[in-house]
Amino acid sequence: MRIGELAAATGATARALRHYEQAGLISSGRAANGYRVYAAGAAVRVRNIRALLAAGLTLDDVQVFLPCLDGDLTSGPPSGQALAVARERLAVLDRRIAAQTALRDRLAATLAPYRS
Repeated sequence: MRIGELAAATGATARALRHYEQAGLISSGRAANGYRVYAAGAAVRVRNIRALLAAGLTLDDVQVFLPCLDGDLTSGPPSGQALAVARERLAVLDRRIAAQTALRDRLAATLAPYRS
């Protein structure tokens, strides 16, 4: 399938697909006219990549999941490395949330005397 077809099948943009390819997460061949051509199974892989990104992982984090991107991500137990990456990403998010909450609390305290 061509890049537009893969984009339509997965909800990804063509730009995102090229980015995933540049990151080594998907691959394509080339048609005689130079267009990218993806295998039919690429749609499953792209949906899994998008699900991992939506869960808060980065493209670098997704690299760890390469061996299982072509199937059902939830069907088998994750590898120790995948769990470590996911736990580290969760810790990063927790730290960011704590920092943002502290900022919010400081701003709210600053504005408290001026509330009507």
